[in-house]
Amino acid sequence: MPATGTPGTKSIVLVHGGFVDGSGWAAVYRILKNDGYDVTVVQNPTLSLKDDVSVTRRAIAAQRGPVLLVGHSYGGAVITEAGTDPNVAGLVYIAAFAPDRGESVSSLIKDPPPGAPVPPILPARDGFLFLDPPKFHFAFAADVDPETAAFMASSQVPWGVEALTGTITEPAWRTKPSWYLVATEDRMIPPPAQRNMSKRAGSTVTEVAGSHAIYVSQPKSVAAFIEKAANEIAAK
Repeated sequence: MPATGTPGTKSIVLVHGGFVDGSGWAAVYRILKNDGYDVTVVQNPTLSLKDDVSVTRRAIAAQRGPVLLVGHSYGGAVITEAGTDPNVAGLVYIAAFAPDRGESVSSLIKDPPPGAPVPPILPARDGFLFLDPPKFHFAFAADVDPETAAFMASSQVPWGVEALTGTITEPAWRTKPSWYLVATEDRMIPPPAQRNMSKRAGSTVTEVAGSHAIYVSQPKSVAAFIEKAANEIAAK
């Protein structure tokens, strides 16, 4: 159901991941807005986890009423830490990291399962990471049209090593309800790892055949999943 006229409807805050910025949420944003939700897109600098959590918490504080916090990829680590804010009513993970206390993105990717695709991350330069541009489409956005994927590869946001190594102090999913969308064709975060994290967090899970950039390639499915979470929170 759309949010218009629905008592208890939550504001939605969208948090992007590494190598990209908030503009990738554009199509999801338009769907949610058209369905009557108040939507804010966070622009994290991805310099350090601490800084990104601060930016996200400022976005949460600017909302009216309870917030549904949504994170893609590294954005899942951000919402896991920022989501303990009392204004956050629930968490939605979109092919995202969901670390536990003391964990970081670095620790979660340290030992990939046998046979898992290895993301084409180039060696760090001045403390920042990039994906190899010619391999970006295949690894990050295989189901995104080539022109859009090429633009995403050419407009990468430097991802700070400090963002990857930042550890979680208190995971919000231990005290807040969560939902997790598993992208079954993901070549950045292996689907088995996504399933393990979602199971550990006790999340409500949906699986969709899509790449790591499923929020770009399948905005209708992603928006519908977010709205499902919002409606389930409103019904509580």
